Amino acid sequence: MHAWPTLIYAGTLVSCGSSTKQSIPDTSLSYIPDDGFINAGNKTTLESNDLLPILSTLRYFPQKSARKYCYTFQVIRGGKYLVRTIYFYGGFDGGKQPPVFDQIIGGTKWSVVNTTEDYANGMSSYYEIIIGAHAKTLSVCVARSNQTAANSSPFISAIEVLSLEDSMYNSTDFRTEALVAVARSAFGNEDSISFPDDPYYRLWQPFTDKNEVVSTQTSVSSSDFWNKPPEKAFSKAIAAGVGKKLEIQWPSGSLQSTRYYVSLYFQDNRAASANSWRVFSVAVNGKTFYNNLNVSTGGVTIYSAEWPLSGPTKITLTPDAKSSAGPLINAGEVYQILPFGTRTLAKDGFFFFNLINMNAFLDFLVAVMEELARNLDNPPLDWVGDPCLPQENSWTGVSCSIKDTVARIISLDLTNAGISGTLPLTIDNLSALHHLWLGGNKFSGSIPEMNSLLKLETLYVL
Repeated sequence: MHAWPTLIYAGTLVSCGSSTKQSIPDTSLSYIPDDGFINAGNKTTLESNDLLPILSTLRYFPQKSARKYCYTFQVIRGGKYLVRTIYFYGGFDGGKQPPVFDQIIGGTKWSVVNTTEDYANGMSSYYEIIIGAHAKTLSVCVARSNQTAANSSPFISAIEVLSLEDSMYNSTDFRTEALVAVARSAFGNEDSISFPDDPYYRLWQPFTDKNEVVSTQTSVSSSDFWNKPPEKAFSKAIAAGVGKKLEIQWPSGSLQSTRYYVSLYFQDNRAASANSWRVFSVAVNGKTFYNNLNVSTGGVTIYSAEWPLSGPTKITLTPDAKSSAGPLINAGEVYQILPFGTRTLAKDGFFFFNLINMNAFLDFLVAVMEELARNLDNPPLDWVGDPCLPQENSWTGVSCSIKDTVARIISLDLTNAGISGTLPLTIDNLSALHHLWLGGNKFSGSIPEMNSLLKLETLYVL
């Protein structure tokens, strides 16, 4: 039996396609249905009795006209969140292989979703990203791509939006970057570690190899470490003998050539002693990461906010000649750095004094388009999330220009879209608009003033 920590996860857990709350056995975690977070897609239940509750249902998106299918979550602007998407195909469409498609977060393409290998091995797949909230809402979307088979549909099983403390991963500028999880491992452990041992609901996968596994004889406090890894991650370590190097191939597989955030965690597993020390240097792919690291029973974190990696990765721990014990390592995290700078803008000629002012104004544009969507009785299914971004997944009928990491709406064409509703007064704020075509629909009410649309070249509303 586990003792529940004082601080437990804060966030939203959603079971996609479910009509009832889903509880995870042996935990206090509950996932709520996804109704209210999305207005597109179809629900289905998988025919299997041995699945976790959140894997037994999913939502899929057969509507090919939409450029993306988005969930919308309420967040705190400036907050930091870990977002996890979970996928289990289960042959919901009668096929044998899962579809391949894209996932998008906050207007930025996050990754390709390819669960083929995991599904062939009877497993679900998950993806994680740490992101800063630039607005009061956060969109998490899936979308067709050129890798999506014509007869298949994107799908999703669960989404978790988890709040992190401001102090965690704070060497990253989340105004312009996000961190895509590549690996998070507890070395020497045979089982994964998560909630309640990690109150932030991170998943620490077990990692063992040919190296010796040792157990700790002293306890540590998670709060003493950068990023607050769970205390259970320090119960084991992989180690080498006195005077010997410790080499590990981690993360497994070959990495894309780009920039990564790397954080490594250590604790001397022996009982504290004034006359004994454990000192070694750390290298990553032969390049010095940290020299003469003195690891005590209290533990230590070393990290790089931006480290180049490419292909296979080897971490080498080389002991100091006078060290009384060999090197060891308890845990580690690697994240790919994802640029996250482009935003959608409403007005030209607006001078931004700082990034906070700019973010507030960009949110205003999205609010204008969201108000327009609310005023329509049946807007296009993809009118959720960022109106412009990614550019190939902009809203149906919306065309944008992108310059200097800022997107502007320059055309809105809903001709013969079969929609009805009214036009809000705030449409006058789309001052970069060149073309507004709304003919062939059933709009009611008066046409609002458009005095600010100085660049407007064509207007069709009948």
